[in-house]
Amino acid sequence: MTTGEAPDAAGRGDGAAGVSASRSAAGTALGSAAGSASSGTLAGNVAGQSVMVEALRAQESAPERGWWARLTGRSPLTEDARPWYLGAVGEIRVAGLITRLGPEWMVLHAVPVGAGTSDIDHVLVGPAGVVTVNTKNHGTQRVWVAGKAFLVAGQKKPYIRNSEHEAARAAKLLTAAVGRPVTASAMIVVVDPKQMVVREKPASVAVVTSSGMLRALRAQARRGPALPAGDLEALRAAAIEPRTWHRAPAPAIDTADLQSRFGRLHRAVTGARRRRTAWRFVGLLAVITVACAAYLAITSGLLDAIA
Repeated sequence: MTTGEAPDAAGRGDGAAGVSASRSAAGTALGSAAGSASSGTLAGNVAGQSVMVEALRAQESAPERGWWARLTGRSPLTEDARPWYLGAVGEIRVAGLITRLGPEWMVLHAVPVGAGTSDIDHVLVGPAGVVTVNTKNHGTQRVWVAGKAFLVAGQKKPYIRNSEHEAARAAKLLTAAVGRPVTASAMIVVVDPKQMVVREKPASVAVVTSSGMLRALRAQARRGPALPAGDLEALRAAAIEPRTWHRAPAPAIDTADLQSRFGRLHRAVTGARRRRTAWRFVGLLAVITVACAAYLAITSGLLDAIA
């Protein structure tokens, strides 16, 4: 979820699909760069950094939940915070998967770009060149893609156009930084959708689910051509520098504190969801019990009438 995009409320609930990823994978993605925050390079950024900030800011207005709300598992998220929360969870989920690519890929998260607050969710620099990754987490909504059309639960989204712009922007900035032409490809990763139908593949953007992302990236690397080692090192050196991407890079933030605060929110959200699930189970069990009791009573009455 690019920070410059308006948050989207299409994902219902608390983002169960994205949050259901293992905590260990999410923790790896969040913590992988935590120790580098003081380096002054983009290696210090963590996955979902910008949207975590927005989610926590939107959550500041949340009233304290009462005992009944906590008991019944009402979500602690405000309506404003929910789309940012979903975006952060999606980026963390994708970052955890990206770590499996191997050391030949350099991965940067939440790359600020331009002069405003926009960022690119993930920038990959590897054997096949530069890939900009735009993460989309709409919970368990259905996704439909055909050419430049991208629909979530029947609603049109400008994701193809935005991803094309991100890749073109990355190529332009890296070209200026290394002094030779650089191309970048775009990828949209949809996190655990209920269903995704790609009727017609977009010409310039790869659209994949989170489960198919690694396969798509490895296939792209195999198609090549592989970059010469010298060009790859120059790209990596340029990509990691904040000034390559942004005219006035913001000071580094305390990512450890950010992760801690978002982690508390995440635990509250998942805890509330477990409570709701438990209550639904209890309700279903109660309905089955009443139905069985009614059936036995009717059967017993019929037997008594026959006797």
